[in-house]
Amino acid sequence: MPDLNFSVESAESVPFAAAPTISLKLHVTNCQPDETIHTIALRAQIQIEATRRHYTGAEKAKLLDLFGEPDRWSRTLRSMLWTHSSVVIPSFKGRAIADLQIPCTFDFNVAATKYFHGVSGGDIPLNLLFSGTIFYALPDGTLQVAPIPWNKEARFRLPVQVWRTMMDEYYPNSAWLALHRDVFERLYEFKVRNGIPTVEAALERLLAAVEEAVVQ
Repeated sequence: MPDLNFSVESAESVPFAAAPTISLKLHVTNCQPDETIHTIALRAQIQIEATRRHYTGAEKAKLLDLFGEPDRWSRTLRSMLWTHSSVVIPSFKGRAIADLQIPCTFDFNVAATKYFHGVSGGDIPLNLLFSGTIFYALPDGTLQVAPIPWNKEARFRLPVQVWRTMMDEYYPNSAWLALHRDVFERLYEFKVRNGIPTVEAALERLLAAVEEAVVQ
C-alpha cells in the first residue's frame, strides 16, 4: 500500500490566468518506490499559521481590523483557513511533481486578503492538510484504491513578495473594493451631481471633506 509524503519546494505567480493565482510546486514521494501509482485525486486544505511569524509595529497597525489591539493578540491571533485546492496527479513510480494552483482574491471582505495585505515582508507560514484518493497497482497488476490518511501535511513559508507580485500583475496600482449596491448608488449619485469625472476622485473628495471636518 502506498505511503506518501508531501513537500512544497517553491511558489510563483501564474501569469495570464482567469483570476489571480499562485502555483505551489508540490513534491510527492512514495515510500514504496517500485509501486505503480496510477492516479492521485488530491485535495488540500491550506491554513495560514499566523502565530508562527513575527510582526512589526506597522504590520500590527494594518492587522488591527483582523486581530484587534496588539495587547489582545494572545487571545485573538490564531491560525486561519485560507482556501481549498485540488489537483489530479498522473501515473508515476517513486516520485512526482505537481503544480497545486491556488486562486486568490483581492476582496477585502475576505480575512485572508486582509492578512496578506497587512504583512509587508518576510514569509507567511502555511500548513497544507491533505486528503483524497490513491489509485495504485499491486505487483500482479490488480488495481487498488486507498484513501490518503488525514495526518498527511506539509508546511511551507510563502514569501510575501510572491503575493504582492501577483496582485501587482493583476491589479497594477489599484485595489479591489466591494460595496453594497445601495452604497454604490449613493456614491455614484454624488459623483454625477458634483460633476466629478471618476469614482476614485469622488472618494478623494469625500475623504478630504471628512478630514477637514475632523480638524475643525
